[in-house]
Amino acid sequence: MFALRSMLLVLLLAATAPAQLLDAPTTTAPERFGESDTVTFQVGAEITASRGACRNLRAMVAIPFECDEQQVQITNEDFSRHVSKVKYRDLDGGAKQMLILIPKLAAGETARAVVTFEVRTKPILPPEEETIAQLVVPKKPERSVRKFLTASPYIETRDRKIRMLAKELWTEAGETLAEEEADVTDWQRIESLYDYMLETIQYIEGPDKSALTTLRDGKADCHGRSALFVGLCRANKVPARVVWVNNHCYAEFYLVDADGKGTWYPIESAGSRAFGEMPLARTILQKGDNFKVPERPKERLRYASDFLIGVPIGNSGQPKAKFIREEME
Repeated sequence: MFALRSMLLVLLLAATAPAQLLDAPTTTAPERFGESDTVTFQVGAEITASRGACRNLRAMVAIPFECDEQQVQITNEDFSRHVSKVKYRDLDGGAKQMLILIPKLAAGETARAVVTFEVRTKPILPPEEETIAQLVVPKKPERSVRKFLTASPYIETRDRKIRMLAKELWTEAGETLAEEEADVTDWQRIESLYDYMLETIQYIEGPDKSALTTLRDGKADCHGRSALFVGLCRANKVPARVVWVNNHCYAEFYLVDADGKGTWYPIESAGSRAFGEMPLARTILQKGDNFKVPERPKERLRYASDFLIGVPIGNSGQPKAKFIREEME
């Protein structure tokens, strides 16, 4: 299972210039929400110069992501004297990071920057039957949605096996449903992809797997199952993406109504079956699976993980970092 607590920490030998903030794309809220669940969530980092002094330290920490079904508010900030600035930035509209800037840490010193958030998340209820009948795959999705049609880390949309299976399932669903009903909807075709994933891929805890590896092994956890569903959708030109929540992930697909208004619909990748709805209100951290971080220009990230850069002073070594992300009692 994807473990949010096992984050990447790397010390680079050169400082990096601040990145420009990006505007988040406009989204459309699902038609109905359940009552919100409110939690207190702490996020931040403690950085100790355990192997000598360092300067120009910059820590990047993923924080709860504000979206249609989730509102986020800062309720407390705990910054030690070493922290010169804390700011926030969007990553291509699907994630938000807290940037912690520390000019210098003397040997043995610890800098702390922890922010407490009040997070209100609503479960997503399924659409009405009359709405479902009108929903279609967008022929010309807007730019902010088109990026969820291509391959990304762990989602091999262009692989021949994925593409052939996706086409076969799409066609088969249409033929099977047509025998029972006059009209076959895109919703039903996508649901057939979801049911294939549930019935074919056994849920089992383990390492994160790609869509192709999941298909080969026939078993995976929430990450591999989500990746396969997203891959099958994209191969059929259905925009889809991974949603990262605290200690779990699932997927969403995108359809438009008769007026061209688009909405993201979730699917559950573990536990009880849930298609087009999300009964549980979990703290959402990121939406997407192909992020680019200014400080890591050569990498494509399925998840914008916690990260640290800085410049050692003299013969100093890598500092010790403790990233904090926890729901409070």
